[in-house]
Amino acid sequence: MNAIDVRLRHRLGTFQLAVEFRTPGDGVTALFGPSGCGKTSVLRAVAGLLRVGQGLVQVNGDCWQSDTHFVPVHRRALGYVFQEASLFAHLSVKRNLLYGWRRVDPAQRRLGFDTVVELLGIGPLLARDTRRLSGGERQRVAIGRALLTSPRLLLMDEPLAALDQAARRAILPYLESVQRELGVASLYVSHDPDEVAHLADHLVLLDAGRVVACGAAADLLTRLDLPLARFENATAVVQGQVAHYDPDYALNWIELREGRVAVAGAPLPAGGPVRVQVRARDVSLALRAHTDSSILNVLPVQVSALEDVSDAHRLVRLQLGDGQMLLSRITRRSSDTLGLRPGMALYAQVKSVALMD
Repeated sequence: MNAIDVRLRHRLGTFQLAVEFRTPGDGVTALFGPSGCGKTSVLRAVAGLLRVGQGLVQVNGDCWQSDTHFVPVHRRALGYVFQEASLFAHLSVKRNLLYGWRRVDPAQRRLGFDTVVELLGIGPLLARDTRRLSGGERQRVAIGRALLTSPRLLLMDEPLAALDQAARRAILPYLESVQRELGVASLYVSHDPDEVAHLADHLVLLDAGRVVACGAAADLLTRLDLPLARFENATAVVQGQVAHYDPDYALNWIELREGRVAVAGAPLPAGGPVRVQVRARDVSLALRAHTDSSILNVLPVQVSALEDVSDAHRLVRLQLGDGQMLLSRITRRSSDTLGLRPGMALYAQVKSVALMD
């Protein structure tokens, strides 16, 4: 099985990095945690920019570092995207992209120039001076330059951190497309739970230089003992399949194992797999399936766990019939009125569902 293995021991002043994790060698693995927890240090060590005292870095069978072996940065098949797009100011967008492209032996090129340009929507920018780009455009070019080195691993260190909210929303679909269309394995550093929910297949949670949890993002996002479920915009990610499109109401119906949900928008190809985002604050609970309501999405669920998150509110982890999880953030009074307890069967009323792919 392809996998990314990382074991690092290193002291940085008074900060002790002691990290060990194994994650699948495909998809997006997010390194998530508060500022100063060691996320960027891990990324720099994987890249070879930080040479740790003790370490193992192995990517899909290739050993980049061990206690007796160290591959220098320029010989690691990786692309690196920083918080600030480090473009060459004296080169046009096209020449920035070709800088990475031309450094790869033609026989080793895994991604086509035109493919990357089209996927990132940067064709209209090719002749432009990089100093005349917006923040989001600069980051798309930086991602394109990294991809055109044909990396086996793409490292991204909070690439959206310097962008405003509108620019972040605009660039997220491009990042999703990169993974869906190109399939380059990625390590993605973030402290933004929304980014993690949108992009991550796998998740490594860090705190104070250590791994708190590692596993599938869909599972860790909804675990009540972990910090992501406690954010105000806590989110669950659910896999489904497009059943059909209702042109009269411009709704895509997404089939789950037990039930279905509606997503507004342009028609999606029937039968295709999709991921949908469900925020905890958009899920109410009922003992019976109501039909006299404006809420279209009503799913049978079972209470998996409950935990108070404030004096007034309680988080409820809910299991769907196929084992996938939802979260509901409701008042403690509502929870007590319904008599919620682990194992109890009831209905989740989902006010809003967002498409993620």
